[in-house]
Amino acid sequence: MHCELIVDARNGTGESPVWHPEEQALYWVDIPARQLHRWQDGAHQVWQGEEMIACIARTRQGWVAGMESGIFQLQAKPDGTLDSRLVCGVEHAEPGMRFNDGRCDRQGRFWAGSMLKDMQQGAHVGALYRVDGEGALHQQLKEMIVPNGLAFSPDGTRMYLSDSHPNVQKIWVFDYDIDSGTPYNQRLFVDMRAFPGRPDGAAIDQDGCYWICGNDAGQVHRFTPDGRLDRSLNVPVKKPAMCAFGGAQLDTLFVTSIRPAGVDLSDQPMAGGVFAFELGVKGLEEPAWRG
Repeated sequence: MHCELIVDARNGTGESPVWHPEEQALYWVDIPARQLHRWQDGAHQVWQGEEMIACIARTRQGWVAGMESGIFQLQAKPDGTLDSRLVCGVEHAEPGMRFNDGRCDRQGRFWAGSMLKDMQQGAHVGALYRVDGEGALHQQLKEMIVPNGLAFSPDGTRMYLSDSHPNVQKIWVFDYDIDSGTPYNQRLFVDMRAFPGRPDGAAIDQDGCYWICGNDAGQVHRFTPDGRLDRSLNVPVKKPAMCAFGGAQLDTLFVTSIRPAGVDLSDQPMAGGVFAFELGVKGLEEPAWRG
């Protein structure tokens, strides 16, 4: 399977790729650089924020984002900066935390998980939150280390979630009440310790299969709805971070990645880049936040 480098972005932590269907553009963030990125018709543009931006979802006129101190609405300005408006603040369990992975459910509710910036501490202080249409923040799950891999089945009745910390490396599936936005009946979907890479960001295709980046292993895996591995893709970097479907037919899988600091990158010079696979598999349009 051919893997194309579309942007040599050199992101510290490239995350949360989202295809914008009206613009026919790919957006993503670089968390430590506090940046929003866009790739459109081969052109790459960057906007600078004031806090770390960890996850994004479309709104009617911009973006909703999980950042450090809360959930914000963002507008990309012509001067290369981001106009940010606080939707709701968050009372983190400890200092030094930020939001991490997040996205909207099929009904347009925004979800985001929190974590310690220093994940090496391995502290179970992370939580998963839901933001309703009025902008209220509701904690749904807690005592996680690095909540990640959030995704929803095509019909919205299943929610997937992982913890990517080396001490956990598990993916769970929940039944999901689409009326109230409540996950329940948590059970193990995949124990990633049996497969290459830690579970990172994820996407769902039209068949309901779950694509998950295998961080540290340079792979992206697809699991069927019953938890069976049926396909793996090789990425020319060690730390693919998150994947997303896009393109005019939603049949391109885009993959963001991490460029580790202070290590020899001679064997992965494209680390931190954004890659594309033409799969012959179609994904789903990401819902916009109905806030």
